[in-house]
Amino acid sequence: MTVLSRDQRNVAVLATCQMLFGTARSLVVSTAPLIAYSMATEKSLATLPHALVIVGTALLTLPAALLMRRIGRRNGFAIGGVGGAVGGVVCVYAVLGGHFWWFSLGTLLFGASAGFAQHYRFAVTDVASADYRGKAISLVLAGGVISGFAGPELAKLSKDMFLPTVFLGPYFFLIGIALLSSIVVMFVDIPNLTPREAAAPSRPMRAIMRQPVFVTAVVTATIGQGVMNLLMTAAPLAMQHAHHPFDDTAFVIEWHIVCMFAPGFFTGSLIKRWGEIPIILTGMVLLALCVPIALAGKTVFLFWASMALLGLGWNFAFTAGTALLADAHTQSERAKTQGWVNFIIYGVAAASALAAGPLLHFFSWDVVNYVALPMIGAAIFVTLYYAWMQNQAMPAQGE
Repeated sequence: MTVLSRDQRNVAVLATCQMLFGTARSLVVSTAPLIAYSMATEKSLATLPHALVIVGTALLTLPAALLMRRIGRRNGFAIGGVGGAVGGVVCVYAVLGGHFWWFSLGTLLFGASAGFAQHYRFAVTDVASADYRGKAISLVLAGGVISGFAGPELAKLSKDMFLPTVFLGPYFFLIGIALLSSIVVMFVDIPNLTPREAAAPSRPMRAIMRQPVFVTAVVTATIGQGVMNLLMTAAPLAMQHAHHPFDDTAFVIEWHIVCMFAPGFFTGSLIKRWGEIPIILTGMVLLALCVPIALAGKTVFLFWASMALLGLGWNFAFTAGTALLADAHTQSERAKTQGWVNFIIYGVAAASALAAGPLLHFFSWDVVNYVALPMIGAAIFVTLYYAWMQNQAMPAQGE
């Protein structure tokens, strides 16, 4: 009987938690804009509840990091799961009564729980060796593959479970999934910082943030997440406006999420072989390619192809950016650095998601896609500049 090493066990537990969180997240992604559209008097607010998921993530990610520094990863993640269940309860109440603002509060609370869950990928690197780091991150993110199918399929199967109230069933599932994640994470084995590590000198955040490696890692991960949230938030409503049925929307979101996480089985190996910078640039090119496909028309196939490329590009850019970040901080600096990084990433992602609804409502799906292009261009420029700086520094180091 094979005994798993601590790294392998942590990857297995955190990948399972990522799968559960991803299932709940994709369930919300595929249903919240449609529920909100049916409730909201002002239709431009239809993407607000989904955007508030990301706002909640941004608001809680730094406090979550600091709390886990004090009480440990396991306890922090368990608290996050319970918080997600509370958000699900509020959503159930809102859907039952048709209350838009209560539904928005419920998604905000679920997003706050995601502020904890977004640290799964960081947690697996806490005790992993440097050689295993990229692979560990990608395998944890790969836990979201099942969730790509599970969330939308659960939404499809349960949306009519409590007729005449539509979309009530999915949020009962959300409650159960969140509580289950709190149980599963009890098996993770990540020790707290030792007193020596905790007392080690720690640079001010401004010093950490001034490092070129930090800037590059954060810009690429942030823009990858921001572009993904901008387009993914608008896609279900754009498909509804194009008169596609919900089953087609669920199908597109399924494959988008699968393409976000399935590459995790090999992205780490690619990073180990080629390095973070080439994989980041590959991700940005894929993100850019999804735009002309989206602009080519509004068939289900074109929505599917665009969202699939969006997911794949996000995986490369986000995974490689996260791996690169580990070079920017020490063990004693990791909590505050990771907290601030997630705050930046999900702050921008929240702004992108909030912008998606008004852009779609007052302009068009095409305009939403055009907005993504300068963001991608900025990330490519920063990455290439960092690569040039590294090449310039190599001869100097060899002298």
